[in-house]
Amino acid sequence: MANRPEDTAQERPSGSHFIVGACCAIAAVAIWAGWLVMMRLGVTTTLSAPDLTALRFAIAGPLLLPIVLRRGLAIDRLGWPGLAAVVIGAGAPVALIIGLGLRFAPVAHAGVLYQGIVPLAVACLAAAVLQERITAIRKVGLLFVIVGGSIIGGLGVTAFGGPQTVGHLLFLTAACMTACYTVAVRRAQIDGLHAAAIAAVVSLLVYLPIYIAFVEDGLFSVPLSDLVLQALYQGVLTATVSLALYGRAIQLLGASNAAAFVALGPVMAVLVAIPALDEWPSRVDWCAIAIIAAGVYFASGGPLPPRWRGVASPL
Repeated sequence: MANRPEDTAQERPSGSHFIVGACCAIAAVAIWAGWLVMMRLGVTTTLSAPDLTALRFAIAGPLLLPIVLRRGLAIDRLGWPGLAAVVIGAGAPVALIIGLGLRFAPVAHAGVLYQGIVPLAVACLAAAVLQERITAIRKVGLLFVIVGGSIIGGLGVTAFGGPQTVGHLLFLTAACMTACYTVAVRRAQIDGLHAAAIAAVVSLLVYLPIYIAFVEDGLFSVPLSDLVLQALYQGVLTATVSLALYGRAIQLLGASNAAAFVALGPVMAVLVAIPALDEWPSRVDWCAIAIIAAGVYFASGGPLPPRWRGVASPL
């Protein structure tokens, strides 16, 4: 499928589009930040990554099935490679990869190496596939995001090595999968809810039978209250609401601009810990939060003062 004219260059969105798109992206990332915590809680207690993935799509698949029955799989717009990218990047494969990664490394590392790397992966892929331009100001923003994320996640040289490295590699793989999903949705110009429905229904039809046939079912060995909480968060909030919001942000902002907000995940995890755990960020953490916030704004196409607009031109 040929690129549409609007896909050949990544323009800075108008003020109103930026505000609405930013709100959608931030809401989606807030849900994802909580999802990483829920996944980590599950895989380190009574449930495995395959259990949580099965639960996610056992709920989301039937919930979103009417959308697929009404609107189809959009193969005419996505193509088979695009359909694969949507299913892999928002369906069972990415959920399994992140869940397995969280068995080896903590949420903070997932925040940096998954959420923090997604904007960079999307920018590179969108430049190659959609011809979205990487301007000087966006390059600065991406650099800020990586530096700030590394600080807030405590990722120094000593963080690598040993079993945690397995988790790190899985998080980086998941970031590339999410990047493929983001670019596929932008290229096909399908809305976020439709994309979420395609990923959920295909995962339901393909993954759930495999899980039932070959994986030991641990879903009913946990308290009902825990199961309901995971079902609501995994199947409704994460697989449905967050992807619909993220898809809307992609439509309004573009692939690279929307993906820049994913880097706010580590920041949100730190901020949520204040009321939830009474854990206050250190001065270094506050500096990292400021660096990430500035980086996300620059990389996401936020409006710039007139005297700065020269650095928003492509290099």
